[in-house]
Amino acid sequence: MQVMEQSHQFVELSVVAQLAREASIELNVQDLKDLEASRSFLSPGKRMYISHLPKQRWDETLTACAKVSAAGFDPIPHIPVRLIENEAALARILDGVVRSGAQEVLLIAGDYARAVGPYSQVSDVLRAQKLKQHGLSRVSFAGHPEGHPTITPVEIRRAQLEKAALAAPFETTFVTQFFFEAAPFLQWATDLRAQGIKQARLIAGLAGPAGITSLLKFAKRCGVGSSIRALTSRPGAFGQLLAEHGPEDVMHDLAAAYELDASKFDGLHFFCFGGYLRTCEWLAKVAAGA
Repeated sequence: MQVMEQSHQFVELSVVAQLAREASIELNVQDLKDLEASRSFLSPGKRMYISHLPKQRWDETLTACAKVSAAGFDPIPHIPVRLIENEAALARILDGVVRSGAQEVLLIAGDYARAVGPYSQVSDVLRAQKLKQHGLSRVSFAGHPEGHPTITPVEIRRAQLEKAALAAPFETTFVTQFFFEAAPFLQWATDLRAQGIKQARLIAGLAGPAGITSLLKFAKRCGVGSSIRALTSRPGAFGQLLAEHGPEDVMHDLAAAYELDASKFDGLHFFCFGGYLRTCEWLAKVAAGA
């Protein structure tokens, strides 16, 4: 019995390492200073999502795409559609990111009360049919397994189905908001498959190792749901806030589910609230089996 348990644990750890090796990672324009150093930790061709910070200019996104591509990685810029002024601007942005080395974009509405142009929802851009015209063959969307602070669950489900249908000609990926327990994500993924979203890649977003205070701040801002209790379940309130939290537990739970049925989801993505380079180094150690 003990031999069987050890064998299962070994297989699960090997799945954890596999998921870490294949995981995508997030960086922002302020992380570009560490891009060259991160090549020591990340494999060539790694999918690298480029976030869009408040007040970030489109030319900064293009510069980031070019640098990420030149470093040997696969840049996937966030495109908040509510910041796009008109059809001509959309064309310039898409043309620019493709020329800068991107083959995929992540379309989000963006946390802005009003759209500056005709695109208030991601579906508006998909209906414009500009992605293929500019040579893009892949598209990503945000996923919300624990809901959204300003959007009802019914509306989220409707939007997911609509985006998946409109993006049918493309290789499609849903990358989720981060969470701290596996159950909400696994249920979300099961529901999407049951609703007919069969071909899209479903990627679990996780926060890399970071201080609990930082994670609580970002979790509140991003609308993380009930899984946040995993951050606050440790004894000693003051010690909690000084502690660091890593995603090891949730990774093991996801790996166990993946080992049983690899069709449940398609991989992991890491947010770097503890620092981009630090997360890269940690991820390399996990991928090597540490």
